[in-house]
Amino acid sequence: MNDNKTNINWYPGHMAKTRRQIKENINMVDIVYEVVDARIPISSKIKDIDDLIGNKPKIIIMTKYDLCDEEKTNKFKSYYESNGYKVVMVDLINNKGINKIFEYTNELLKDLNIKRENKGLKPRAYRALIVGIPNVGKSTLINRLVGKKAAIVGNKPGVTKSLSWIRINKDIELLDSPGILWPKIDNEIQGYNLASFSAIKEEILPIGKVACYILDTLYTNYKQLLFDRYGIDYFDIDDVVPAYDIIGKKRGAIVSKGEVDYDKVSSIIIKDLRDGLIGKVTFDEVNND
Repeated sequence: MNDNKTNINWYPGHMAKTRRQIKENINMVDIVYEVVDARIPISSKIKDIDDLIGNKPKIIIMTKYDLCDEEKTNKFKSYYESNGYKVVMVDLINNKGINKIFEYTNELLKDLNIKRENKGLKPRAYRALIVGIPNVGKSTLINRLVGKKAAIVGNKPGVTKSLSWIRINKDIELLDSPGILWPKIDNEIQGYNLASFSAIKEEILPIGKVACYILDTLYTNYKQLLFDRYGIDYFDIDDVVPAYDIIGKKRGAIVSKGEVDYDKVSSIIIKDLRDGLIGKVTFDEVNND
């Protein structure tokens, strides 16, 4: 992965449609919740988010904090905060960090209803747009915010059906949006990070290359985790067969005549990483941005 430039063009029509709808409806919104994966806090951040939301107040919500390398991810939290962002780390399994989202929302929007009152208007619920790339846990986060399975409030005027309003509580209404990416991924490492954590579909990058990238990254940064999970104490990106053979035999990925099913091994590696079975990892580096 020496050359950081690549050219991954993958931009489904529904993503273009969602982006257009966000722009059309952003004036109805008071604040934006941008959801990123704590394991790839740079790669999973929507690159041109400010083009969509303008100068709306924003909270970065890092999900899957329970699955990340906290020491490394906390450096990204500090980096974003030093650039003026409010950042909340969320563990969706144990429901940690949810109250901090409400706290920051109230802090950022406290003047809104004061201004309404001064104009003789009644207070109203804050309106938050929630955005994120695919597979960052946005739906689970919404359910945690609501405290139960989210109920769609129904479309407000001017909002098309792919954007839906959900009542969080008496103080906040949430505009949910389908997962979106940016039109072209031109950073190779970020492309492979997105593929490693299933943010882009498998057919965009070859599954074998993604799995080998995962093993190489683990060998570079998390040798003990690689050994603990697979019994691999050495990995050579130019000769991956020995490592694949070890994993295939260990996990029963065998076809006829005892041959290792390399495609199945690749799928195992990606699924293990995605499900947090390898251990707590963060694949982004501070110099990846």
